[in-house]
Amino acid sequence: MPRLTGVSDRDAGLGAKIAFFFTKRRFKQMTGLQTATMLEPLRMYAHIPGLLNAIGRLELSESKLDILSPRDRALAELKAATTVRCEYCIDLGSEIARGIGITDEELLALADYHDAACFSDVDKLILDYATAMSHTPVQVSDELFDALRAHFNTPQLVALTHVINLGNFRARFNLALDIGSSGFSAGRVCAIPDPDRR
Repeated sequence: MPRLTGVSDRDAGLGAKIAFFFTKRRFKQMTGLQTATMLEPLRMYAHIPGLLNAIGRLELSESKLDILSPRDRALAELKAATTVRCEYCIDLGSEIARGIGITDEELLALADYHDAACFSDVDKLILDYATAMSHTPVQVSDELFDALRAHFNTPQLVALTHVINLGNFRARFNLALDIGSSGFSAGRVCAIPDPDRR
């Protein structure tokens, strides 16, 4: 149960109602599902309409990034979520990842990806980067960044950094407000939170 009560459909202003509508539609496109609590983070932002609008614009811009493969994006976002241990993000991220072809084996292997044969060397670099960025303090080494630079150009590195950062932004908001799983992956395999939380 979240620590705060979000804005209900009945109490939402026009801007929030529009945001709720389009977010439900987007989640339905990405996951094929709509759940009763899928809008919890958005309902919190609806308490501050200007902030809700800004978050909506940020999310829309981020959704249009097409310089990374869907797989790279999904791995980066989901690893950030498992590192920070956000139930909502892991639940939704697992379902989105499944939709773009990430297997149940890969979802389960995220917690111990270094030893998993199902990930390529580039996958492991992305996962290393997401893990390093999601620690507090951030632990990105020059060696890791140089290894990434061998596979990604500058705009792709900026996009990858942004995707991981936004995943952390979402996760920490949800964790602070105790927004839990929303049931997107109910009855299916879900990524496992990292055991070493820092």
